[in-house]
Amino acid sequence: MNGLIQLSPVWQALLATLLTWAATIIGSTIVFFLKTIQKHILQTMIGFAAGVMIAASFWSLLIPSIQMAETAAMSWFPPAFGFFLGGAFLYVVDKIIGTFGEKRMGHRLNKKKSLLFFLAVTLHNAPEGLAIGIAFGALASGMPYASLAAAISLTLGVAIQNLPEGAAVTIPFRKEGYPRWKAFIYGQSSALVEPFAGVIGALLILKIQAILPYALAFAAGAMMYVVIEELIPDAKIERHTHYGTIGAMVGFLLMMVLDGLLG
Repeated sequence: MNGLIQLSPVWQALLATLLTWAATIIGSTIVFFLKTIQKHILQTMIGFAAGVMIAASFWSLLIPSIQMAETAAMSWFPPAFGFFLGGAFLYVVDKIIGTFGEKRMGHRLNKKKSLLFFLAVTLHNAPEGLAIGIAFGALASGMPYASLAAAISLTLGVAIQNLPEGAAVTIPFRKEGYPRWKAFIYGQSSALVEPFAGVIGALLILKIQAILPYALAFAAGAMMYVVIEELIPDAKIERHTHYGTIGAMVGFLLMMVLDGLLG
């Protein structure tokens, strides 16, 4: 832990996002053992990821943004505007890619849609890496609300979320007859963008600290959009919706405990 503290925020962000990429790699290895996943298990995993992402967005991003803006003339504006921009950005990305709403858990995807889904997940991983970079970059601001504990908590949340995401990206390619190794390459590379985005986020905050409350809220809004638009519907689409609900509750509870332990 002391070694991590002594590193620059950029190196901290890079190491953290390499960890989240590694989680996606681990999740993608499922293709070497299974061709498909039981729907109720996948529902639970996706619900768990949703609970983790909601908690991480709230405690590690939105609350620090609100606290940092308390001294502003309109203290409500930076977190509210940043949150709105984050959601709007992901909405525009959805419209460009056009895959959210098409892909649903358990539905067979053709090769073209599998590739589009891979591209969509890759683009939506960018805000996650950006959020981690922003959280670590905020440590250099000297503001009391920016803490290493919050940045680590967010990293763990994204990493936990990436485990089922790696599986969710890999399985459709395997169903379409791709070799296991090729499906694995697609699955793990969907999160390769996170280290790049993490470094960019940290550098951005180091250069322009005034935008920090906006940036934290932007990352929270982007992550919440992914949860509401993709994860929750996928966790609740099958008949036994309580699996997704239980998974979400456990994921949220885990992050709440981690926040208490680390904070």
